Amino acid sequence: MELPRIKVGVMGSAGGEMDAGILEKCKELGRAIADEGCAILTGGCPGLPHAAVIGCKERGGLAIGVSPALSVDEHVNRYGSPTDHIDVMIYTGSGLMGREVVGVRSCDIVIIVGGRSGTLGEFAIAYDEGRPIGVLTGTGGVADHIDDFLAVIKKETGSRIIFDEDPRSLIERCVADYRMNPPHVRDREASQ
Repeated sequence: MELPRIKVGVMGSAGGEMDAGILEKCKELGRAIADEGCAILTGGCPGLPHAAVIGCKERGGLAIGVSPALSVDEHVNRYGSPTDHIDVMIYTGSGLMGREVVGVRSCDIVIIVGGRSGTLGEFAIAYDEGRPIGVLTGTGGVADHIDDFLAVIKKETGSRIIFDEDPRSLIERCVADYRMNPPHVRDREASQ
């Protein structure tokens, strides 16, 4: 059975200070996603995830946004979020927190970059549901404290976490891991 294109979710800081070096790392992350033949999925937000979207589009990749809004007008005017470089926008109408569940569950792999409270929520959902997670270290925020959280959580969920400071290496390692342990095999083994 051929699986659909792998969707790599990039979850991270949408606001706050944006370091130029970290923005460039996120663009390289997006380029690597496209180069691996994967689609990128974000919350349709500005900031670090959108930098990754721009990088993905530079390489001709497919970009999907999962918006908290009910419409394009609300997406732009209420949430102050971009529509450029997004190929497919899904309007959840669920608000910022509600769209996190839809976004994470729509991904095959979740990548954490920088991040604040929203990113922490996305990490928690992905971890609790046993999703493969990549962490781009050296990007500040939540990404640089995942080890601290894991020491406190002490819960085995089946989530595999890969840490790397190099965006291209991180994507290559996460995609290789996902391909070695595809979901239809995991799901079949879990049901036996």
